This record gives sequence, C-alpha cells and structure tokens, in this order.
Amino acid sequence: MRLLILSRSGELYSTRSLFTAARRRNHFVRIVDHLGCDLLIENGANKVFYNGQSLIGYDAVIPRIGHTVTGQGAAVIRHFESMGLLTTISADALIRARDKMSCLQVLSHKGIPVPTTVMVNTYAEIHHLHKKIVAYPKILKVLSGTHGLGVLKADDEQSLIVMMEAFYNLKQKMIVQEFIAESSGHDIRAFVVNGEIVASMMRTAPEGEFRSNLHRGGHGKPVLLSPHEREVAIEATRLLDLPVAGVDMLRSNRGPLVIEVNASPGLEGIETVTKVDVAKKIILYLESRRKGSI
Repeated sequence: MRLLILSRSGELYSTRSLFTAARRRNHFVRIVDHLGCDLLIENGANKVFYNGQSLIGYDAVIPRIGHTVTGQGAAVIRHFESMGLLTTISADALIRARDKMSCLQVLSHKGIPVPTTVMVNTYAEIHHLHKKIVAYPKILKVLSGTHGLGVLKADDEQSLIVMMEAFYNLKQKMIVQEFIAESSGHDIRAFVVNGEIVASMMRTAPEGEFRSNLHRGGHGKPVLLSPHEREVAIEATRLLDLPVAGVDMLRSNRGPLVIEVNASPGLEGIETVTKVDVAKKIILYLESRRKGSI
C-alpha cells in the first residue's frame, strides 16, 4: 500500500512508530503535515495539494490530529475520504469524539455507563444546576481538552462556583461530573483496533494529584480487563464509529464508567507500558480493509 500519515512532525513518537511499522510491512509511507495541506474543489472533484504538489495515488491515510486543530484536520480527512482513500478515522467520527459532551451523549443513550454529567449553558443556571450532582468533590472539564488539561477538581461549592464562573466568562464550554472516589486516582486505558482490545493498562496518578494521565506524571502498568470492561470498551468504539481508539474507564462501585474515548490516541504510553506493537496492529487493520475492498 501507499500510505499517508497526517502529523505535525515526523519526530513524534506515535508518528515514528506508525512509520516504522508500515515500512516493516513493506508499504510506501509519507508523512504530511495536515496544516500544510491545501484543499481544492473543482468541477465536482476534490484534490489535496502539499507543497504545491497534488497528493494522488495513495491508498490510505492515518490521521494524527491534535485537539487544537480538530476542525482543520477533519476537513483534510473529509477531502481524502471523498477521494476514496481508506482512513483509520472518519472526519465525522473525529469531530463527534473530540467533544466530550457529544461523546457522552451518544454512549449514554445507547446504554454505555458514564459518570453523572451536567453541562451548563446559561449563567443563570450556574448556581443551582450543578446540584444535580450531590456529593463533593466534583470534576470540571472543558469540552475539548486532552492529556488532563482543562480538568479541575472542586472540593466545595464556593470553589466550584468560582471555577464555573471563570469558564463562563472566558466563553469556555465545560461539563461538571461526579467524582468517583473509589477509583482512587486510577483509570484504565483500553486500546481498541477493529473491535479488538489489543492492549490495556492501568494508569495511576502521582501523590497529591487526581489526574492519572501519563503526561501529568502518572505511571502505568499492564492490566487484565474483566469481560464486562472489555465489552464496554469495544461497544463504545463501535457506537462512535472509531475503528482505532483509546477508551478511558474508571472502576466504580457500579461497574466500569467510560470517561472519554480518544479518537487519536498516543502510542508511546501504551506501547512502552504493555510492550505491545500497537502501531503494527493499526497497519494490519488497514491491510485487512484494503484486501476487503479489492
């Protein structure tokens, strides 16, 4: 196959891992910065240009789109989709998964367990709607943050109101969620490729921190998922139409709760912790789709 990896840099771990896995499978691979792609619509045909040259003759694209450029990245993916290229994530699925509230709406509506969540859109509701979640502390999240950024913990009503008012005045949409105390600073990342969990790890927050993200100083170890946890993770990716995704869950007293589904999950943490060549699994998935389309 002739593959394109959409990435801001070829030096990023995930990009290098995917590039290496594809080359080991004897595929031609090119790394393209999606922010440098120019999109043309002409006479009913779509074309993508990069450095003045048309990107034609490729079979598949692997998007590595950061959350700050979701809209631009999705436009590039959609162009490639219209040109008939296979992709590890569709433009629509990327946009839907990146918005935390939209993601939780889809999952909850279809029976996937998620934490109790409130989204406040009007200033007048700030002071009482959050009381739908009874206990403190409570978690505040911006709608499109990643790596634990934009995630705060309010230990009492005064701090919660201050945080919510600050977000509102900054015109930053946020959600409020229940704090799952029994998870004790742990969460689970299940990496799903084509409806199969290929690797999973438990992440633990450092002392004094409630966020377990490895980018926030957390550490990980391989973990064996229960049959129910596996079922929940796989079904979440199916509902969101994400053949490649990282599903983050908390172990609660009422079972696993999905807190986020990452549409462009990093590979460094999961590959380092589990020693699984996840990048190879992604390339094999594209190979199977390519074979099925011929």
